Amino acid sequence: MLSPAIPLFPLPNVVLFPNVFLPLHIFEPRYRDMVADALAGDRLIGMVLLRPGWEGGYEGRPPVYPTGCAGLITHHERLPGGRYNIVLRGLEKFRILNEDDTEAPGENADRRMPSYRVARVETLHEPLVEAERDQIRAARRRLEALLVPQAKERGADAMVAPAMADEDVVNALAQYMQLEPLEKQALLERHGLLARCRSLIELLEMKMIVARHDWTTGRH
Repeated sequence: MLSPAIPLFPLPNVVLFPNVFLPLHIFEPRYRDMVADALAGDRLIGMVLLRPGWEGGYEGRPPVYPTGCAGLITHHERLPGGRYNIVLRGLEKFRILNEDDTEAPGENADRRMPSYRVARVETLHEPLVEAERDQIRAARRRLEALLVPQAKERGADAMVAPAMADEDVVNALAQYMQLEPLEKQALLERHGLLARCRSLIELLEMKMIVARHDWTTGRH
């Protein structure tokens, strides 16, 4: 269960998934404050995706998608000038209820108006349904099979470690594959591992169809 209020880190091209690691370089003053407060408290940061059209209001509070993923700072390095290199590990999804500017979160944070955005959230649990385990395993095999031709085109290895848990494989692929940010956001918003895996399969199949078709001449 997440804290009722967490700091928000809105970015235009990053979507975090549960149990996946995300390295970040923190250089903006407001987000340096955010990391410092998080390190003094529960070390949690809520990653959210900015909605299209954010460019004109980036310095303020441009709209974000309400579903995000909280990450725990597992490693941090303070750099000259107050910048940070950090690594987040995705914990749980959340839904923003409202934004709260009354004070910075964290037990040790001083009582002040934060320079960054803070939201009151509800945790979106995604328990693994054992009755779906066989369907998930079959969907994982299909997903891995789709990756083979793509990896061969890039001269890469498509093998996924067999020891990786199904949920880790699906979430890691959803985060690390070369997908558009809105596609990743849609995958994050899918409820449950099976639904996310099936949506990822459909997305990859559609991309393969588009890649094979010559839309300029109508030829395959």
